[in-house]
Amino acid sequence: MSSLLTNTSTKKGLWYGLLGTLLMSIIMLIGMGTGVSPIPEPIPAAIAKGLLGSAPKPLIIAFAIITHFGYGAFWGAVLFNWVKTKGNIWYGLGWGVMLWLIMDLIVLPFLGWGVFGLAVTPKIAIATLVLHLIYGGTLGWGLQK
Repeated sequence: MSSLLTNTSTKKGLWYGLLGTLLMSIIMLIGMGTGVSPIPEPIPAAIAKGLLGSAPKPLIIAFAIITHFGYGAFWGAVLFNWVKTKGNIWYGLGWGVMLWLIMDLIVLPFLGWGVFGLAVTPKIAIATLVLHLIYGGTLGWGLQK
């Protein structure tokens, strides 16, 4: 386990996963702040509320941020360890689509938003796809370096 954590691919994947998560989070929050986004609340916060129930708001926000960035870093590291040779943007975009499908088929129904967010609005599917392509594109860019 410790050799995996010192592995160069793991480190790069963690960092690019964090960067991709940061970029997608900024875009999500800008979209929500300007009213452009159809997402009713930040998805990490909605997940945290679903898991923690009526916990104090600062705890929910802290949990949401830590788990969201941890999740992004983890999947970045997995991709970078899986792709043993120099990858390209398509690897990252495909990874983003895979994670988008997991979220839209499993997580959004857990939140009561329905598959692809259809119980709220079909626009959620497009918005979350764009966010995951930003994340995956960041990973793909990192794989090219």
